[in-house]
Amino acid sequence: MVDVADKLAYFQAITGLEDPDLCTEILQAHGWDLELAISSFTSNNNNDDNNTNENNQNAVLSTTTDTGTSAVESSNLTTRDAVTAAAPGLAWKLITLPITVISGSLGLISGAIGLGLWATGGILSYSLGMIGLGSSASRITESSSSLVSVSAAAREAMDFVSVFEREYGSSTKPNFVTEGFMDALQRSRNAYKLLFVYLHSPDHPDTPLFCERTLCSQILSDFVNENFVAWGGSIRASEGFKMSNSLKASRYPFVAVVMPATNQRIALLQQVEGPKSPEEMLTVLQKVLEESAPVLVAARLEAEERRNNMRLREEQDAAYRAALEADQARERQRKEEQERLEREAAEAERKRKEEEEAQERAAREAAEKAAALARMREEKALSLGAEPEKGSDITQVLVRFPTGERKERRFHCTATIQTLYDYVDSLGLLEADTYSLVSNFPRTVYGTEKLCLSLKEAGLHPQASLFVELN
Repeated sequence: MVDVADKLAYFQAITGLEDPDLCTEILQAHGWDLELAISSFTSNNNNDDNNTNENNQNAVLSTTTDTGTSAVESSNLTTRDAVTAAAPGLAWKLITLPITVISGSLGLISGAIGLGLWATGGILSYSLGMIGLGSSASRITESSSSLVSVSAAAREAMDFVSVFEREYGSSTKPNFVTEGFMDALQRSRNAYKLLFVYLHSPDHPDTPLFCERTLCSQILSDFVNENFVAWGGSIRASEGFKMSNSLKASRYPFVAVVMPATNQRIALLQQVEGPKSPEEMLTVLQKVLEESAPVLVAARLEAEERRNNMRLREEQDAAYRAALEADQARERQRKEEQERLEREAAEAERKRKEEEEAQERAAREAAEKAAALARMREEKALSLGAEPEKGSDITQVLVRFPTGERKERRFHCTATIQTLYDYVDSLGLLEADTYSLVSNFPRTVYGTEKLCLSLKEAGLHPQASLFVELN
């Protein structure tokens, strides 16, 4: 969420207005809607430009010079006579971009001065990016780019190139870039070249001849295309008109050579006003190029040094990160190995305890089972009572076990089959829990359904021979 201070800073950066009180009044008038305030400000300036241009082109040029001068003087900007120390022996004129503009709208400020200059946010965004300001400049650039579209400047540049090629041909001419002025300036900075600026005045009588014989001459166009980045704009269009004010063009045809400077400025290296022959233009451009060569070379070397230093830092950072990652990987591996050993030891201890507990439980269960069996045998032996003497109502029973062992006992003929099972259980000769008593000839299984039959009823009286069959 952008707060009031940020909105004020963005509005100043985009419009070029330096008076914070005026910017605050404009934003308050639009309910602190940043996009609405910028749109209103820009449309007011464009309307002033278009009305003035349609009424009288010559009056526009005169007004441009006077108004641009007063605007620069009122804003304490560096004048055309200022000399920079960046290139000894060359009088570089510095022009502040974007130039402070006070809108012509009476609703915003009484006594409006000048015409709208550099209303688009892209101008300041790219100028800040070119001079390499800190992170705050980057934030302003990002905010400006998101709030104000710069496509209008690019469309104007494309329209200019299209009209120029239609009128003077496309085979031999400077390769004007189809993008806004600040984009072109950034392109020249990245290419370590100067920016060749041509301001086109369609209504000036010298313009056609200058374009046909000078700009479109083979020798000049080849020299410009090889050594410069070329940008052109019509003074009928918004950006071309604003550039004519910034560069204080008083005569046409107008050509200037500029390059990025510091403190939000461009350096005006040379300007040529009025018609010139290809040879005269070539001489001027060669001189500017020779005088600017040390600065361009120094800038290229400085950029290469920065890239090398950055690459070296990146390599060092990469090596450090790789070593750190290797150390971290070894530490992770050590910890994982230690954790694995601890888990294995804990698992082995757990299994040992489980085995001990299982053995103890098995022994306890076996003891309990043995005790239960002993009690059961004792109880069943007691339930049998004493073996009866021989008699007519006594049944002699022989039981053969799977081991081959034989046991024999006398029972009352009224005793049940269950009594025989109790007798076998009381002997404790079987490990199996379930079994059946079976007789041969004929084979008869005395299972659960016959447990209640007496020996006599089951046909086992007076004697019987049974064997134990394990289930």
